[in-house]
Amino acid sequence: MIKEKRQILIFALFALIILLVPLFLKGSYFLNVLVFIGINTLLAVALNLLLGYAGQISLGHAAFFGLGAYVSGILTTRFPVDPWLALLIAAMCAAALAFVIGFPILKLKGHYLAMATLGFGIIMYIFFNETVDWTGGPSGLSGIPNLRLGPLIFDNDRNNYYLIWMITLGVMLLSINLSQSRIGRALRAINDSEVAARVMGVNARILKVQIFTVSAFISAIAGSLYAYTMTFISPTSFGFNFSVELLTMVIIGGLGSIYGSFLGAAILTMLPEFLRVFRDFDIVIYGLMLILITMFMPTGLIGGLETLFKIIIGKIKGSTARNA
Repeated sequence: MIKEKRQILIFALFALIILLVPLFLKGSYFLNVLVFIGINTLLAVALNLLLGYAGQISLGHAAFFGLGAYVSGILTTRFPVDPWLALLIAAMCAAALAFVIGFPILKLKGHYLAMATLGFGIIMYIFFNETVDWTGGPSGLSGIPNLRLGPLIFDNDRNNYYLIWMITLGVMLLSINLSQSRIGRALRAINDSEVAARVMGVNARILKVQIFTVSAFISAIAGSLYAYTMTFISPTSFGFNFSVELLTMVIIGGLGSIYGSFLGAAILTMLPEFLRVFRDFDIVIYGLMLILITMFMPTGLIGGLETLFKIIIGKIKGSTARNA
């Protein structure tokens, strides 16, 4: 569990704000946007564990997101499988696939790794499109049921909000604890220098595959939640553009920051609402944002805000000392 009291208070405050937000929203539109911010935060946290902590880039994470959605969708529409069980099966399928492909793919580094994960994402996108008998192909898969818990059916924005955010907050808490654990320190060591980490006794190869598997598992859960929320899915939601968007969320929010994952997801989920007139150029805008953040704020918005806060506090203390 989280050890520092300060971090416990920060997370408790963050969770309290998240859970109280619906009480102050009257319209369903903003609540619906917040539902998707929750799903995207789950995905951004998953990718941040891989990229921000272990330093392993992925341009195909939308494939695991789509795999979770399609496995849950197929199991619940074509077989008499309970949606909760289908969610677990979908997450385990994605984790198993990540474990299998992780060994050969994660031997690569830098742009070679990026290209390999990009190729995997494209293969899965083609698979979703071409297996028409199972996925519905380009026409999509409809009739996916909502999740239910006893008499409670998650068929409206308010219920979905609390369901998705309770799961997201749980994953964020586990991720924060993971980052502070021995495994988290080993992942950061791999990120800084894999050779040095190996010299210190870290089994870098196994650890990279393990975090890749965990990241895929979380992404598939997000995919299942997306399918149950929308009750309809199509391959266009799981293409290369969305992988780039996920990468942008992580970098804008801050690499190696769980709260940065939330911030990046919130900005990139709301941004399309303001860019509808530029919808044909959204991928260009995301690219420009990536370049600018990397050049002028390499630690992301969270890192930039922390630096600004320290500067302000420093000036206040300096002013107080002079006046004294």
